[in-house]
Amino acid sequence: MAAKARSFNQININATSSSKFSLKLHLPPRSTSLHAKKSTPSLVRCTPTSTSTVFKDKDPFSLERYTSKAMTVNEALDLALPLGHPERLFESMGYSLFAGGKRVRPMLALAACELVGGDEAAALPVACAVEMVYTMSLIHDDLPCMDDDHLRRGRPTNHVAFGVSTALLAGDALLACAFEHVARGCTEHGVPADRALRAVAELASAVGTDGLVTGQVVDLASEGADVDLATLEYIHVHKTARLLEAAAVCGAIVSGGADEEIEGIRRYARYVGLLFQVVDDVLDVTRTSGQLGKTAGKDIATDKAKYPKLMGVDGALTYAAELVASAEAELDRFDGTCKEPLRHLALTVLEEVSDSDV
Repeated sequence: MAAKARSFNQININATSSSKFSLKLHLPPRSTSLHAKKSTPSLVRCTPTSTSTVFKDKDPFSLERYTSKAMTVNEALDLALPLGHPERLFESMGYSLFAGGKRVRPMLALAACELVGGDEAAALPVACAVEMVYTMSLIHDDLPCMDDDHLRRGRPTNHVAFGVSTALLAGDALLACAFEHVARGCTEHGVPADRALRAVAELASAVGTDGLVTGQVVDLASEGADVDLATLEYIHVHKTARLLEAAAVCGAIVSGGADEEIEGIRRYARYVGLLFQVVDDVLDVTRTSGQLGKTAGKDIATDKAKYPKLMGVDGALTYAAELVASAEAELDRFDGTCKEPLRHLALTVLEEVSDSDV
């Protein structure tokens, strides 16, 4: 990445110990600090079952090959959400759920499962559930009372296509389906009840006052306000990063990951979650609506605080690179090639913005 250097004397963004910046990432109280001194990396299990994609040392990792898991997720989602009555409600739910997303959150869940030596089948229900929750958040985020957006993934948003009332209820239904799917799916695949319950609690926390809802409330309240970096980080750790974190953590939980493994995955996913938002903010000001599949420059029009606004595009790119380095450092404690999907995911997000004409 060829990012030009700039001076940010008023900004603190320390994602790594060597950085000249410092911006503390918020973690739930149960977790250790992201900036705690790292202990000597320990080698953790990585013995995928026959249902997982195995990457041998002689077989270089291919992200394109790994993303074929998105097809597995799509097939599972199709089974989880058959057409029912009233048809218009189910059509609205499917309209957004099957709108062509990259399935990044489900892949995080499956990759975390593989990393701790779990069976992919055990993690598939939580992978699908997280995508349902994410789709709900997009439907609600686009509503007139929220961001009032009319374009999502290259086509009309749900409330434009089905009306505000149906879109609102479709989002509610997807949220309920998500938790039902975790409960039923974990039971069907023999996941111990304590793990299933822990996963439900993790996902619920990511949606409510420790996650999406809080982030959205503060985001709306900050429109047009003089927002500093600490507030911006608070918004996006909750609104964006928390659900990506929950996806990875839930995948590790249901797969029987040890607490040390789960918390390492949590820290990795928190960095990647924030990376997603930084990159999204940069692309919003450097690409067109046609390229993005959603309305470009809308955040500037509504005077929302974004990373390029507070740091400049080059500063945001520098921060993105630091987040990738920190995420990779969290994976160092894991042994073997099973960590490669997670490592390459972070690098791919960074490459997406690095390859754009900024």
